[in-house]
Amino acid sequence: MALEPGQGVLLLLLTAAVVAMLTRRISLPYNVGLVAAGMILSLLPITPKISLTKELLYSILLPPLLFEAAFYLRWKDLRREFPIIVTLATAGVVISGAVTMAGMHYLVHWPWQVAAVFGALIAATDPVSVIATFREAQVHGRLRLLIESESLFNDATAAVAFTVAVAIAVGQTMTPVDVGWALLTTTTGAVVIGAAVGALALFLVGRTEDHLVELTFTMVAAYGSFLLAEAFHFSGVFATIAAGLVMCNQGRLGSISSRGREVVQDFWEFAAFIANSLVFLLIGMREVTQDFAAVWTVTSIAILFVVIGRAAVVYPLCSLFVRSDLRVTMAHQNALLWGGLRGALALALALGLPPEMPMRAEIITVSFGVVAFSVFVQGMTMTPLLRWIGEVPLARPCD
Repeated sequence: MALEPGQGVLLLLLTAAVVAMLTRRISLPYNVGLVAAGMILSLLPITPKISLTKELLYSILLPPLLFEAAFYLRWKDLRREFPIIVTLATAGVVISGAVTMAGMHYLVHWPWQVAAVFGALIAATDPVSVIATFREAQVHGRLRLLIESESLFNDATAAVAFTVAVAIAVGQTMTPVDVGWALLTTTTGAVVIGAAVGALALFLVGRTEDHLVELTFTMVAAYGSFLLAEAFHFSGVFATIAAGLVMCNQGRLGSISSRGREVVQDFWEFAAFIANSLVFLLIGMREVTQDFAAVWTVTSIAILFVVIGRAAVVYPLCSLFVRSDLRVTMAHQNALLWGGLRGALALALALGLPPEMPMRAEIITVSFGVVAFSVFVQGMTMTPLLRWIGEVPLARPCD
């Protein structure tokens, strides 16, 4: 029996709270526990009548996660690391997607068009998975800034590459000029909209000391910037990040009161917890419906080339900065490699493929397989790796 949406949400929230308690006690990564719990829920006689779709992720669950992450980014720190972040988030996405595309074409014999679509949608690291994993591991400092910022900023490159690949796969033509213009407008338009919405919200915040009104303005900024940018076919991800950065760093436009800042921080921490929990539970519920047995060889090859593609990004691109103040240590490069998680964004793109897309069902199933590897294998081993290189405490604190 399927529960109605309202009842299903309550069951998911109850499950998330119980999983949070249990994973803390047994030292299991929270997102791993959530996906496993989602898989169990889907097998029960009573299941939530909710499924992971691109619309649900983009319109409801993603904005609070992005805004909360951007709200804590300090422009001073971000500006210092910006060259390497931009390099990883642009050239890195192209290289990763190209390596995966080549592997899927030559080893699996997928047509170039299909392999390009898969390479584009799986190339970008997922901000939901990355932020959840590194916060759960209590990572701080430069490594967390690098990998979280990369995962936040690589969306525009991946979105343009994905749009181009899909257009070509369904028979449209796009010139290099079209691609460059799409990337420029998608990014610039999103930043302008996000910065404008964030600045307006911050200006209004500075005219009140009512903490509930201040909180409301931050919520309007988070969702308003995202939805407005998407309405103009720009990157909602970039817009929300820009809004969060402006509201956090531009005190001259206005400022949140001391009481308001406490309320805002508590609310967005809670909102991010809820959104993150629902994302991973829904991923788990959808994983069970995939027929991995039919494509296990293809999925294994895809996982291999996704990892190889990530290595082809991290080590060569970081070597460009080896003689500068932005030099990345080998320990941090290894963490960047293994921490390049794939998750909900890749699945949302895959699920949003048009019906006429060749091999659509196979792309979706393989994408779920790659995400399952990210969650269970990389997610389970990420904290031990970080502990080994000295980025997290030797013992996990308990409340």
